[in-house]
Amino acid sequence: MVKWLKGNNKPKDIVVSTRIRLARNIEDFLFPEIMTIESANEVINRVRDSIIEGNTILSREFDFFRTKEISPLDRQVFVEKHIISPGLISNPEKSAFLLRKDEKVTVMINEEDHIRIQVLLPGLELEKGWDLCNKIDDVIEENVKYAFDEKLGYLTSCPTNVGTGMRASVMLHLPSLVMTGHINKVLQAVNQVGLTVRGLYGEGTDASGNLFQISNQTTLGETEEEIIEKLKKIVLQIIDHEKESRQRLMNLKRIEVEDRIYRSLGILKNSRIITSKESMKLLSDVRMGIEMGIINDIDLEKINNLMILSQPASIQKYSGRGLNARERDIKRAEMIREYLK
Repeated sequence: MVKWLKGNNKPKDIVVSTRIRLARNIEDFLFPEIMTIESANEVINRVRDSIIEGNTILSREFDFFRTKEISPLDRQVFVEKHIISPGLISNPEKSAFLLRKDEKVTVMINEEDHIRIQVLLPGLELEKGWDLCNKIDDVIEENVKYAFDEKLGYLTSCPTNVGTGMRASVMLHLPSLVMTGHINKVLQAVNQVGLTVRGLYGEGTDASGNLFQISNQTTLGETEEEIIEKLKKIVLQIIDHEKESRQRLMNLKRIEVEDRIYRSLGILKNSRIITSKESMKLLSDVRMGIEMGIINDIDLEKINNLMILSQPASIQKYSGRGLNARERDIKRAEMIREYLK
């Protein structure tokens, strides 16, 4: 099971998750991309000690991982679970991370910036996520001096992160807007108000399973609270659009919608071989069925877990060995059948 998904707040919620991420750098060190291995190790030690040595309470809550000491498969499993970013594992010799035992908080070290604090929560929890992220940030700042400019704010490797250094994002499940062809109009409107839309695993990835990440585009000139307020307002509007679209579908094509949902569930419960792409599409249909009250005997959290655990690296982890594409598809079908029994 994916630990951070535990406790999803609303059984009919269109919001899958909330992520708050803060980018920070330590004064007098080059950015990770151009720093030496020796400097990278010094940054790792400073950040680790600020949490493990510098705070008695936090030291019991976090585990420390050197990326180079984790197998390539386990690194990818962490990425698939959204616990660390693809960028962190691109240079394993220089990077590390601290992970809270419930997997809801990650402190990534030497990704694009020296420090990336990430809070990941199920449901729509922007304020709660920001509060937790801010507290971890304060603990680290007690022990290291951040690169900060009085006019610009926190200095970061990428100019779009300069300022607050905060990226707030919400993962939304929007199958009805996709089915009715209205999704592009909604996403264009989102871009026009200064927000950005990404796929399941961030920039450059597809909206697999009809999952879309909506986040702020820039961090300069707005406070953290203003960024969160703006994002939340737009997210609530998108939720309303999705709900209205679902209601229209049910009014016009109830039988067709129910048929699609139950067919998808039937395939998932009985297939013997299934690709990642097909499983995400079918799981999206079933998730919509649960959210709309059509399916009442399957827990939404179970579907959320399957959307992550059916990814390639996680399937191999489940199997306990490396698998080729065909073997993965067979094992995926087996795992889904087991979960949905």
